[in-house]
Amino acid sequence: MFSGIVQKMGEIVVHDLAEKWGRLGVKFEDWETPIEKGESICTQGICLTVAEREEDVLYYDVLRETFDYTNLGEKKVGDKLNLERSLYWGQPMGGHIVVGHVDGVGRVEEIGRSGRDWTYRISCSPQVLDSMVFKGSVAIDGVSMTIAELHEDSFQVFVIPVTYNETTFHEYAEGTGVNLEMDLLAKYVRRLVERGEGYQDVTWERLREVGLVDEPTSAPK
Repeated sequence: MFSGIVQKMGEIVVHDLAEKWGRLGVKFEDWETPIEKGESICTQGICLTVAEREEDVLYYDVLRETFDYTNLGEKKVGDKLNLERSLYWGQPMGGHIVVGHVDGVGRVEEIGRSGRDWTYRISCSPQVLDSMVFKGSVAIDGVSMTIAELHEDSFQVFVIPVTYNETTFHEYAEGTGVNLEMDLLAKYVRRLVERGEGYQDVTWERLREVGLVDEPTSAPK
């Protein structure tokens, strides 16, 4: 499990994709306690297992499905990746619960400025968007972010300078694909509501009435 607080950025040095599997090599600066083989690292929002380590390079064995359903297939040697080591008991939860299971790839539609900060409007599928709530959490390439605006086909986040400079946000351009993971608790609640389980009086209309679901978001059918 992770918290969405990026600790380091790595650089792709190996990006090999065979027919059904691939290998990703990421150059990195080590943590105070060295990373070992078998550890889970949140790499650009994807939970990956360290298959091998050679000095300052981590190697991951990656399924073809991971390349197809995340933005790893769009990456190339030299690209930067966000890295977060898995949490251990007693560590601060600075962001929100992130498990590293990508729900979909969004696209950066617009980048703007708001004073000292940056704004990013990101489009995504209805299935992903319907798990979002105004002021809720979303992991973007492994970075824990707060949803500032919800639209029919996109959402917007504000990015402060420290996040902009110390994650891959500063490398984004319009059209960049980003890995999205919805808040785990929101997905469980949605599942219960869709199945008609849990509290029977909880409906999407009622959630909108009390302000937990923003009006622009379409309710699941």
